[in-house]
This record gives sequence, structure tokens and C-alpha cells, in this order.
Amino acid sequence: MSEKIELVGLNLEELTAHLAEIGEPKFRAKQIYQWVYVHGATDFEQMTNLSKDLRARLAEKFSLTRPKIVTEQISKDKTHKWLLEFADGQRIETVYIPEADRGSVCISTQVGCAVGCTFCHTGSQKITRNLTAGEIVSQFMVARDVYKEWPSTSQENRMISNIVVMGMGEPLHNVDNVIAALKLLTDGDGIAISKRKVTLSTSGIVPNMLRIAKETGVKLAVSLHAPNNEKRSQIMPINKRYPIEEILQACQEYQKIVTSRFITFEYLMLDGINDSLDDARQLIDLMKKFKIGAKFNLIPFNPWPGCPYQPSSNNRVHAFAKELEKSGFAAPIRVARGQDILAACGQLKSKKLV
Repeated sequence: MSEKIELVGLNLEELTAHLAEIGEPKFRAKQIYQWVYVHGATDFEQMTNLSKDLRARLAEKFSLTRPKIVTEQISKDKTHKWLLEFADGQRIETVYIPEADRGSVCISTQVGCAVGCTFCHTGSQKITRNLTAGEIVSQFMVARDVYKEWPSTSQENRMISNIVVMGMGEPLHNVDNVIAALKLLTDGDGIAISKRKVTLSTSGIVPNMLRIAKETGVKLAVSLHAPNNEKRSQIMPINKRYPIEEILQACQEYQKIVTSRFITFEYLMLDGINDSLDDARQLIDLMKKFKIGAKFNLIPFNPWPGCPYQPSSNNRVHAFAKELEKSGFAAPIRVARGQDILAACGQLKSKKLV
């Protein structure tokens, strides 16, 4: 018997083609697509506007699954982290971060990461494989399951409103699957998250940055973390391949395509490494040189076992922010969330079940 085709991850065109193979018309594909992505169905028997015979045939050809929730933790600040396991036993972590007026699901795109940033816990776990489009989308669907936020068309008292592609992995090292997933997540006839409520974070894989702009239109965040190539290469080896100037040129082009969107530059505050006023002034000079509509997201460092860095002091972080703000750049200081469950920025890590 041939392997079943997983429905989660198929777009409407792909689903239509698969259904045509069993003699079903186009309108059936739209019905099933809505059951999967609008209603969050997890069983073919839930698809009540389909005949019993068709439901049985669908169950023979297709699967409709979610990753297994291995463990879940809820922080004292209500941040919710899941360790999810896929069919091959590989595991990733997904985080839901609630705010007063919204909530974001932080989704992963790879098992492990190949970028190797020295400050990142995920980076200490070597890359195992890319996630499929379905595995990326299914993380968001798990969060909707847990918080009972189906159907997609219901907008009342919604807790999950935003997506940040900032979990495990470098999204632009898995660009084809990430683009396919983002198209599903932002499809108005499906899950229907607004593009302006989706942010993709990258370390700056320059060749793929413009693909995200052209094919998805979501907001862009760049993990900058240093004001010059010398410092950035020390903490982010990827900078030797894609230096700051090339990244900022790509950001210029991104803003020409995705207009009226600021580029967010993520900046992790590391004590004695990148947190001086001179570092802040170098950043200001860079932004002015490249004329980028930028805002900075200053991130307190979240230590993890074995890490070689310490967080900057509150005084240095606030002085750094003030220096940026004097030159007209927004520089909010991120409030660390989920630290007690290792769910904060750069802390995610997992491994395959042995």
C-alpha cells in the first residue's frame, strides 16, 4: 500500500490535483481545504458536508495529523512552550507569547541550525534537517487547537493574532518550505493571518531575502547584533559570507518591494561585546548611510548552560537605547519572556527521541 499523503501543507492547487486522481471535482478540494485550514479539522469524520463514502476514501489516501505534544510548559508569565515530535521522531520547540492585546506564536523552521551564532542555544545543536511546509504550519495549528481558536473566520476574543518565524533554525536556509508555509498561513481563504502580523527573522542570508519580499510580503527582522563586521563575525560566523553592507543593501531592496514597513534590527545586548555608546553611534551611522527605515529591538541576553556571555547591565542597555532614540530611531527594550522555562530568545533546543 502506498504511503498516505499528508493534507496539512498542501495548498489548494496541490489538493485539487490529488483529488482529481480519485475522480473528485474542484469544488471538493475547496471544501476539504476549508475543513483543514479554516475549521482545523483533525479527523475526516468531522467533514460533515462530505458523504460517508468520500470520507472513507479520503482516509485511505490521505492523512490529517498534528505533531505529537511530548511536553508542554507554562511560564509564570504565561508564556507557553511545547516540545513537538514529528513522525520520524525529530523534535522542535514552539512557543506562544501572550500580550495584553495580542499573542504571538513563535514557530521553528529547522531541527537544529547551521548558522552557529555563538550566543544562541539552538546554534549549539547541529542541523539535522529542514521542516516541511506542513510541519511549519502545523505548529501554529497546534497552538490554535490548544487555545480553541478555530474556525479562522472567528475574530472574537482571539488570543493568537501574530506569527513570528523566530524559533529554531534559519528560515532562509529552508526558503522554499518557509515560503510555502507563509502562503498557507496568510491565505485569506484559510488560516488567514494578516501579512502585516507576520514577521520573519533572518541572520541575513542575502540571496533569499528578496524572495521573501516578492513572494510573501511579510515583515522582516534581521539579527544584526553588532555594529561592524569585525564584531559581528566574532559572534556570528555567517557574517564572513554575508557581511553587514550586503545585508543592508538587501534591506534597502526589501523596503522598495514591501513598502511602508520598517525593517526591525534585532540586537542582543552582550556585556562588554557590543553594548557601548560607540557601538550605538556606529549603528546610527550605518542606518543613515544606507537610508533604511529602521527600528531596533534591543534584547536582553538570556543565559543558558555553558554559554560564554553575560547580559549587559540595565544601565548600559538604557543608555544604548537613549543614544539610538536621540537620532530618531525607535529602540524598545524587549521584555524577556519565558525565561524560567527556557522559552526566551535564543534558548530553544531539542533532540530526537532516543
